[in-house]
Amino acid sequence: MPSSVTKVEIPNFICQRNSSSGPRIPCGGTTLAGVSAPDLDFDQVYRESPYVPWVIGEPQPLLVELEAAGEIRGEVLDVGCGPGDNATFLASRGYHVTGVDGSRTAIDRARAKTDEVEFVVADATRLDGFEDRFDTVLDSALYHCLDDDEQRAYVAALHRACRPGATVHVFCQAEQLAGMPGPRVIPEDNLRATFTVAGGWRITRLERASYTTSMTEEILAQIHPEAVGRVPLDERGRFLMPVWQVAVEWVAL
Repeated sequence: MPSSVTKVEIPNFICQRNSSSGPRIPCGGTTLAGVSAPDLDFDQVYRESPYVPWVIGEPQPLLVELEAAGEIRGEVLDVGCGPGDNATFLASRGYHVTGVDGSRTAIDRARAKTDEVEFVVADATRLDGFEDRFDTVLDSALYHCLDDDEQRAYVAALHRACRPGATVHVFCQAEQLAGMPGPRVIPEDNLRATFTVAGGWRITRLERASYTTSMTEEILAQIHPEAVGRVPLDERGRFLMPVWQVAVEWVAL
């Protein structure tokens, strides 16, 4: 590793076993293994880690494209909002936005960025107190953090929280490249089995896309050197995670 590269210490607590990606990878403080909500304390990540792969310090480019295309409307929920970059962007574009996350640390950081968004600590698999409220929902890398039972509860909670005709936009990991660490891979049949008409949803978009992370080639060299030169990067040298870009429309049960 070049001497000019600052070593990013990845705390051991981020290095967890992911049942969909095999055994836990020893991390020695700098190797990030697969992460999933049942194993990972996200509040601890936000409190203690200087590096959070899904936090890029700006709105997710896929969201910016959705907004520019007119696909955000009405009352908006950013579910799993983290430190609030996406919600803050949408508020700056004139939308009334609510951001929810299970991490109090993330919500505190989000509240420090803007008072134009209602940020709430909440369980995404329940969404208590948000019934019949939202016209658009953004799920930017939350769905793939949930196990199968949590996904079903989450989708049911979204249906209760949304108004008739609402749209939910989901970005979730579709493929693991070069043995890269990361969340669970979501197969297409998982999405089709979870977002069903019987469950109150009709899929209107299901396609592959690239999700921007904060994982630079320098960080890759520390945590997974086998991937260097083998995975796509954006023009700023950040790893582009292959995801499903999904849109589903609320239908009556």
